[in-house]
Amino acid sequence: MSRIPQAFIDELLARTDIVELVGSRVTLKKQGREYAACCPFHAEKTPSFYVTPQKQFYHCFGCGAHGTAISFLMEYDNMDFVEAVEELARRAGMEVPRESGPGRGDSEGFQRLIAAQEAAATHFTDNLRRHPEAVDYLKQRGLTGEIARDFRLGFAPNLRDDLLRTLGKTFKEQELLDAGLATQRDGGPPYDRFRGRIMFPIRDSRGRVVGFGARLLGPGEPKYLNTPETPVFHKGQQLYGLYEARKASPRLEELLVVEGYMDVIALAQFGLRNAVATLGTATTRDHLERLFRVVPHLVFCFDGDRAGREAAWRALEQTLPVMRDGRQVRFLFLPEGEDPDTLVRREGIEGLRARMGQARPLSDVLIDELRQRHDAGTREGRAALGTQATRLIRDMPDGLLRAQIVNELAQLATVSTDQFERGLAPREADPPPPPSPSHRPTPANRRQRLEITPVRLALSILLDQPTLARELDDMRWLQDLQAPGVKVLVQVLETLAQNPNLTTAGLLERWRDSETGRHLLKLAQWQPPPSQEESVPTLLRDALGRLRGQYTEQRTEALLAKASRSALSEDEKAELKALLTRKSR
Repeated sequence: MSRIPQAFIDELLARTDIVELVGSRVTLKKQGREYAACCPFHAEKTPSFYVTPQKQFYHCFGCGAHGTAISFLMEYDNMDFVEAVEELARRAGMEVPRESGPGRGDSEGFQRLIAAQEAAATHFTDNLRRHPEAVDYLKQRGLTGEIARDFRLGFAPNLRDDLLRTLGKTFKEQELLDAGLATQRDGGPPYDRFRGRIMFPIRDSRGRVVGFGARLLGPGEPKYLNTPETPVFHKGQQLYGLYEARKASPRLEELLVVEGYMDVIALAQFGLRNAVATLGTATTRDHLERLFRVVPHLVFCFDGDRAGREAAWRALEQTLPVMRDGRQVRFLFLPEGEDPDTLVRREGIEGLRARMGQARPLSDVLIDELRQRHDAGTREGRAALGTQATRLIRDMPDGLLRAQIVNELAQLATVSTDQFERGLAPREADPPPPPSPSHRPTPANRRQRLEITPVRLALSILLDQPTLARELDDMRWLQDLQAPGVKVLVQVLETLAQNPNLTTAGLLERWRDSETGRHLLKLAQWQPPPSQEESVPTLLRDALGRLRGQYTEQRTEALLAKASRSALSEDEKAELKALLTRKSR
């Protein structure tokens, strides 16, 4: 599988003017060395969205949205990574190259897998016309030929090699195995993975078939079967019906998240074309980020029984960390024994829409469920409620919604808001948010900040002015320092040593979609107050000087401890003498 070379992404970001890009979609106003606007990702009247041309970086102090030009296109234009890179390349008059190796891309091998899925979808659709029993089943489920066409429904006959014989003229057996269309046992001959099943093609954001869901037509197990994980199909990221929903209405405002393929199709047939389904899995953070790139409002639909409420609670836990202001999530619990498919046929689309209008907000479900799980009539119960609540909302983004939830939960736990907030302080392993310059707006209920450490300060400065790394002396000693975040600092310094012209945006893209990347994005928000801009190199030297002092202490203690157990080598004696001399100065 190929990927887009990192060097190309670096050059692309260096050629991209993020102010011009964002300004083509949002009205920007210059403020000092930055540009400000009302945030395009949440509703606000006072601008809290800033674009920094020096860093080629944007950040909203209201909802927390931040990133590079690639991130902006992904968020604002609902693009995936490759689409965003291709759009920036088009604007810059560049052609996107590919290279072999793991990663994102559209290599020949990747395209062959996509082509195999498309060919399989066409074959299954042709099969549907030739098998009356499959057509009869869909008719019994109340589906029309038009809706079956729109969702490209098909049928895999109960034959061992029907697909293999048809596609084997164009694709190698190994390609069909890699695509998840064929399987084999203990090295035996390959055979069709899907047999005797109604086929539901799953399409990506470009409308390409990347996998299948399949329902057994007759008795047997498993009733539902999905394509396994492949280079083009990732179950925890894909959503059934999302492509079709976006095609039906390019400017969606809300999506209904249901549990089954047939629910999505039946709702679409009745005129509700904004429903999607996870692929038989619980809702994941990847699902949510993908959904929120498309719409600001979600309605989760679950059965009203105990299992449905447990599933809703798991979805709520995944949703809280991405609940920025401007996003809304509600929960619709159906009557026992009903699903969206049966309900829409019994009550009609207006009845379902009325129920959606009465769906419960996430905050209500959270608080009511905590009440039910804990006895708020006892001190111990209130303490347990507060403990679980702080764990749930610790990672929730700052904003008005979070502040309101905190206030209400503090009342339930019978503690002050300040006491409750102290329980939400970042854990020791988590880096706190960077200091915010005084001229920037700050939400009133932002979490308490910890004092910035030398490591965080050094990283913040290097992200603000990457070229300062060229002026540093030998930093190899830093690799042996034991302190939180040092490994990241070492990686950043090594990256800048190898790529001295790297921009802030290019540096951030090196760690996209990683925990380190999320921490670096927070630190990239920092910039020196106007009165300290000229002293930034001194600030960096001071931060590294404090780290060198910590290293000296640690190394001295290690050598003294060793000397108490055994004799030091001549080199170690000389090193200890030099360290003690440095400490005495």
